Parts: sequence; structure tokens; C-alpha cells
Amino acid sequence: MRKHNFFTGQPIFSQLLQFIPNSILMRLTKKHSTDRYYKKFKTRDHLVTMLYQAAFQCTSLRELTSGLQANSSRLLHLGLTNTPRRSTIAEANANRKAEFFEELFHELYRHLYPFLPDSQSKQESLYIIDSTTISLFSNAMKGAGRPKMTGQHKGGAKANVLYEALEQQPCFVRLTPAATHDLTFLKQVSVPPNSIVVIDKAYINHTQFNQWNEEAITWITRQKVDAYYDILQQNELSADHKSNGLISDELIVMGRPGNKKVTPLVKARRIVFYDKSKNRNFVFITNDMGIDALQVTQYYKKRWKIEMLFKRIKQRYQLRYFLGESPNAIKIQIWSILICDLLINYVKKVVERAGQRRWSYANLAAMVKHHLMTYIKLIPFLINPEKALLDYKPPNPQLRLQI
Repeated sequence: MRKHNFFTGQPIFSQLLQFIPNSILMRLTKKHSTDRYYKKFKTRDHLVTMLYQAAFQCTSLRELTSGLQANSSRLLHLGLTNTPRRSTIAEANANRKAEFFEELFHELYRHLYPFLPDSQSKQESLYIIDSTTISLFSNAMKGAGRPKMTGQHKGGAKANVLYEALEQQPCFVRLTPAATHDLTFLKQVSVPPNSIVVIDKAYINHTQFNQWNEEAITWITRQKVDAYYDILQQNELSADHKSNGLISDELIVMGRPGNKKVTPLVKARRIVFYDKSKNRNFVFITNDMGIDALQVTQYYKKRWKIEMLFKRIKQRYQLRYFLGESPNAIKIQIWSILICDLLINYVKKVVERAGQRRWSYANLAAMVKHHLMTYIKLIPFLINPEKALLDYKPPNPQLRLQI
């Protein structure tokens, strides 16, 4: 058989790992001292192991180690010299800093997405902020709500997410116990000027609204039922607006004047919209005084894109069973899943922008999972998998002497 008849390079998993620059890994490893006290199971070995767990949705340490052992002949291509033991993985998950994985996710996003073709297009920058809760069987991270009558209280991890709507990718994430209020996330998040931010009612904060006003950031949210406000002006509605469900368009001041030292006053626009499909009214508030009122409702409707992100993460990856019960181990597993999702979504964008084929995320992730250890070129394979698999001829296995 001639050499060019088959691909003798790296398995698909190894090709995915090549999107993570060694320079970033080495810099973060040194910054967080994550290789200290580890003789064999280095930081990169730990990362590869946890990405394997995320891709194959392993539910236990035994399943993870047995899966690695089943592919022991290909571990060298992944940079692993031997299969780690269960105790080694458990100890690393408990003690190695989860901040390394957190910072790696954000560094990787900044490294990959600015270099995608057309990523700096003239389309408007729309960001969505929301959170989702991951239930835990233990009380490792404090859950929200009251304990049960039996006194038991399950824990929960909350992921607050800044979602970039154009790339359909989370660009900033913070993991906290579920009992932590969403407002603490706004103190950490940074949104580029001249952007549009769509948020849930849980993130309403007058001080933040005034700060966004100064930074020329447009914000859109829904008004709370018990919110206090004064009407300054009633805007007229056209017949077209009324026929499409708009009830009122007002300029208001939110907040109580007597309490403005504690809760600053905010000038805003209040729009009441009737949704025929749900037979209910929705009240939106925004700081954009010139935008069409119906456009405000369309922007808020795009907030459900982030719900699709939460759905794909929870359905596609293993978030019901964790490899450790400590907060550090739980965070490492979640960050590894987010990194795996980032890599899969990036490959999806590369294939789509090559103009060859459009994949759904679920189908592409399933295809990559089933062929993760196949020696075949990743991008040509995803552009035309049928042809690539028909032409695929695996390398000849090397014969081993039986002793």
C-alpha cells in the first residue's frame, strides 16, 4: 500500500488539541503554579484527560480510565505517556487550581474568535447576560432556596454568562454557588462601548444602568412588576404599531426621588407590548430613545438564544454526575466542558465559513465524538464525511512479538 493512500497524522482529538496554543498553556501553568508537586500528571495531561471526559460524557472515574486504556495505543498522539489512575485524577481534581481552567477558557476565546473570517463584520454587537443553575447531589456548593423538611439541602453551581449573539458563543463566564445573587456578576463583566446588552430582570441595577449610559451602551430588559416610576412623556403610536401589538410607548424616570441617594434615578423608555401567541402583556425598558419600539421587542426576543446555549450544554455534556464532590473538582469539570464546547463550536464556524457545509451543533458534536480517535483530517472530513470515510484506510497495525 502506498503511503499517500491513507492519513498517517494525528487522530481527530489530537487535531482539536492543536487549537490550544502551547504558549498559553505554559504561561498559565507558570502563573498558577499548577505543575508544582506533580511528577508525572502534569497540567496538560490533566487538561487532555478532562477534555476526553467531556467529549465522551464519562460518568465516573472508572469509565474515564477504562476509556483511556481502550485507546492506550493512541495516547502518545495526545501527549499522554501513560494512563492516569483513578486516584491520580481524583487528587488532581481536588487540588489543582480551577482558576487555571477558567483563565484558559477566556484566553482561548480571545485567541480563536478574533481570527475567524468575518468575525469583525459590520453587524451590530449584541450581548446577552443570563445565568443557569446546575443541580448537585451534595451540598458542596450552596444551593438556592430553603432546605427540605428532612433538613437535606442539595447544592448547586450557577454559571453567569455573557453571550456574544453574533458568534453564538459565551465570551465571559463566572461559576459561583447557586445561592449567589446574579447582580454580583455585573461588577465583573465588561461590555464594549456602542454595544447592545439584553438582560433578564434579575440583573436590574440603577447604578449599572447609569454607568452603561455614560459608556454609550444600549441596554434592554423587562420591568419588574413592583417597580416605581414617573411618566414624563407619552409617545404617539402609529396604526402599524398598534396592529402589531404595541399598547404604549412612554418616557419615564425610574426610582423614588426621596431615595435617590440609595437607588439612583434612571431615565428610560417604557414599552408595553401585547403578545397574541401567549395572550399576555410584556413591559420592556431601555435607554435607547430613538429606536423603533417594535425593534426593542425583537432584540429582547433574541435573549432566548442564550437559553439554546444552556440547553445544548446540559443535553450534550455530562453535568449530572461529577468526578469529585469538592467545589474545585466540580468547577474543573464544568470549565473542561465549556472548553470542549468552545473547540467544537469553533470547528463548526470554520467549516461553515469555508462555504462548504452547514452543520447543526448536535450532529457535528456527535460526529466528532464517534470519530474522536480516528486518524483522518478533521476539516475535510467534516466538509464531506461520506467521501472521506469511503476513501479512508487506517494505518497498518504494527505487529508485536509474543513473548
